[in-house]
Amino acid sequence: MDYLAQADLLGPPPAPIVDIHAHINGPEASLVYDRARRAFGVRRVYSMTPISMAAGVRERLGDAIRFIAIPSWNLADRYHAHTRGYLTDIERFATEMGSRMLKLWCAPALRGYLGPDAPDIADIDSPWRREHCRLGMQLGMMFMCHVGDPDTWFATKYSDRAAFGLKPHVYVGLRRMLDLFPRPWIAAHMGGWPEDLDALDRLLEAHPNLHLDCSATRWIVRELSRHPRSQTAGFLTKWRTRVLFGSDIVALDDHLRPDKSTGSIKSDQANSPEAALDLYASRYWCLRTMFESTGITPSPVSDPDLAMVAPARHTSADQPRITGLGLPRDHLIDLYATNAQRLVESWWERS
Repeated sequence: MDYLAQADLLGPPPAPIVDIHAHINGPEASLVYDRARRAFGVRRVYSMTPISMAAGVRERLGDAIRFIAIPSWNLADRYHAHTRGYLTDIERFATEMGSRMLKLWCAPALRGYLGPDAPDIADIDSPWRREHCRLGMQLGMMFMCHVGDPDTWFATKYSDRAAFGLKPHVYVGLRRMLDLFPRPWIAAHMGGWPEDLDALDRLLEAHPNLHLDCSATRWIVRELSRHPRSQTAGFLTKWRTRVLFGSDIVALDDHLRPDKSTGSIKSDQANSPEAALDLYASRYWCLRTMFESTGITPSPVSDPDLAMVAPARHTSADQPRITGLGLPRDHLIDLYATNAQRLVESWWERS
């Protein structure tokens, strides 16, 4: 697919888009990403970029990028990076990059990543997470979190219940943190549970400071398209001021060449600037197509999760369908721009 041509066919969005959730992780890749965001009408991106790379990326993108505080994932001492070291990084993001949001990554995979040290940090309401949020409160920050992963993963790679628990468990701690730290929160990836809109409805009803973003394009498009169109559109309409646009695009300098240097699990997704542009642009095309169109369209993005749960029926290259939601123009303006301006951009400007 020629994504730049497809961007022309879509035309400008009804309002310049604010992408609240991406990972722009390299100065060279940021320039390729810049072409994709401009083509699809993205005015600004909020990125989880390592503090060691943030200044170089900002030199390329200027005011089009702002940074969300994250730990230094490249440190050899993983436990330190996600505990005391993260306190240092939060302060650096606030003072050096003007960050006004910090991210708590509490996906079940963290238990495997940290090994025996996981119990101290894996739960979102663990003592160290509370310490991070206390510092964030002092620094005038709001919060983003990743708590849930796809149901397909809980059925396969997280099937060891003793190690990973059940999916509903992670939301017990999230509810506690929403009450303990009464700042705005954004729960990434449709709160980690796009498969269960009723569960999300209950969370949003109970916690007025909770918001969602629609990032993790492949996952979100697949699962929101599985619901009846009326159910998904009805949920988004009910909570139209509480859902923000996000892509979860990961841009790496490794994407621009065959030889890899970072060891990222995302490094092999592209091997040239052209392939990287397609990778980044495909996410914007899928999301805008789902929100703006009215038909059913095959996704151009392969989805290995289909084969993970049904290997007899799918290969890793199979693609799900996109169900167009045909949201009204005024709703799209809220989703693409107004909600981010009201919640996040205004927070940055007044803090």
